[in-house]
Amino acid sequence: MVDAQKLTEAERDALREIANIGAGHAATALSQMTGRKIMIDVPEVSVKRLEEAAEQMGPADTIVAAVLMHMMGDLTGRTLLVLPEASARSLCGILLRNSEPGPGFSEMQKSTIMETGNILCSAYLNALSDFMGMMLVPSVPALVADLASAVLTTAYLNFGHSRDHVICVDTAFRIAGSDDKVSGQFILMPDVASLTAIFDAIHLVK
Repeated sequence: MVDAQKLTEAERDALREIANIGAGHAATALSQMTGRKIMIDVPEVSVKRLEEAAEQMGPADTIVAAVLMHMMGDLTGRTLLVLPEASARSLCGILLRNSEPGPGFSEMQKSTIMETGNILCSAYLNALSDFMGMMLVPSVPALVADLASAVLTTAYLNFGHSRDHVICVDTAFRIAGSDDKVSGQFILMPDVASLTAIFDAIHLVK
């Protein structure tokens, strides 16, 4: 099992570089989709247990919008983009240029969140694919808007108790010229063999 505490600074830099490349690709794709310059900051990349990742989302009764995708190909597992409700609504406001108040999300908002999750998760997987020299194929995205505890419980049960180390990327969206940010968390949940392969490759980084 991977021991996150034993990662060297060079290995952490490798994870950050992969995440930054993915964020750059995602920013370009979102800018093309909206016709506005959108930047994505990656302030932190970490490896932790899934339950520790859940703690970063706030109280268990926090409403979140989560985009789930399966990772297929040479590596397998799942990806999860988690946005607190306020951030998800702000993101929709930025991309749709309007605000739709009220409980739940409209169909247009759901579509926007799913497409954003698709772009972001695919960009990160493409960066990892290039780094690993392997083929990674994302599935069609699925959106769940629920309590953070429910989302993570489902992910945990599907993920399995013996393989609960995940790679977390704290991500923030912003428009050029604006100080407003939309914060979220990208979580990569590889299966045991895939997690080992990723860290074998990272351990080779000098």
